Parts: sequence; structure tokens; C-alpha cells
Amino acid sequence: MTMGMKRASIMMIFIVQGALNGVLGCLLGGVSGIIIAENLSRIAKGIENILGIKLLSADVYFIDFLPSQLNFSDVFIVLMLAFIMSLLATIYPAWKASKTQPAKALAGR
Repeated sequence: MTMGMKRASIMMIFIVQGALNGVLGCLLGGVSGIIIAENLSRIAKGIENILGIKLLSADVYFIDFLPSQLNFSDVFIVLMLAFIMSLLATIYPAWKASKTQPAKALAGR
């Protein structure tokens, strides 16, 4: 026990926080990734205009644009894997925190 809380409760706090961070990260990453993927050609053209150089010259490459095809099944798989990894990343810190004795931690031992 840590300050009257059971080990399972402490682990659950860490896991819930990890899940919330994972959901927020997936939402922000998913939305920004979709927006960038859908506008990749425009973004590349904007960079070319700002820098004054041609990123993909038709003289050198077979194409002069950045093709982008968005598959929502791929987006879903990536988001699910990212969420699962965020949950897995919380297990060790949650376990370690549940074993911590507050008096020893505060004393610096």
C-alpha cells in the first residue's frame, strides 16, 4: 500500500492517464496526419514557392508532384497500434509506482 491506496488503484491511475494521453495523441496525430496527407501536393508547391526551388523537377524525376493516397484502413491500423503502444508504455511505470513507499521516496532512498 502507498499512503492508504491499494497497489491496483495506483496502477489503474497510471494506466488511465496513459490511456488518456494515448487517445489525445492519436486524435491530434490522426487529424494532423490526414490533413497533411490530403494536402501534400499543395504543401510541396507552397514550399517550392517559398524557397524558390523545384523539389521534384520533371527533368530529373518521372513525376513533378508528390502523390498521396489516403487509405482509412491504414489510418485506423496505425491509430490502434499507437494507442496500444501507449497503453503498453504505461505498464512498467504503473507497476513501479505501485511498489513505491512514500516515506522512502520522500527521504531520497
